[in-house]
Amino acid sequence: MSVIHICSLKVVESLSAEIGPSHVLSLLAGITPFPPTPRGIDPRNHLKVTLADIAEAEPGMILPATDHVAEVIAFGQRWARDGGGKPLLVHCFAGISRSSASALTIACALRPSTKEHVYTEALRAASAYCQPNRLIVQHADELLARNGRFVDAVTAMGDGDFSQAGKPYQLRLDI
Repeated sequence: MSVIHICSLKVVESLSAEIGPSHVLSLLAGITPFPPTPRGIDPRNHLKVTLADIAEAEPGMILPATDHVAEVIAFGQRWARDGGGKPLLVHCFAGISRSSASALTIACALRPSTKEHVYTEALRAASAYCQPNRLIVQHADELLARNGRFVDAVTAMGDGDFSQAGKPYQLRLDI
């Protein structure tokens, strides 16, 4: 079973110890230092992507770009190929936006025949507070030739309920 676990920076180490992922994807803005590669993970299987959780350019911030999303997709494909059935751990600072957008992107890339709304509905059921970064989703929609369907599915999720933020959640790819 292919599972993507999503969490905040705060719980990366403890969640990694609990679930034993083969790969870790870290998405941070460059303000907070990246965590060390969790114990038991080959450093080559820890991708660190520097991008801010923004959808429009802001001075001093790194706007998510097509190249970032292409790198996330390639990493997800490598996990699927080389991960040995172990989970993927994806995190950003709060576990709300960049990480959920990246998890959805990887799911859609790995299972192109699965309708986008299947994954967005599963993600909303798993987390009332996730709110995928719209720019990451827009880039993924274009790269994966989803013709606006990925953007529409994320829009249909609505806004997250941040009062419940903090608990790790997961996205199963075999739904």
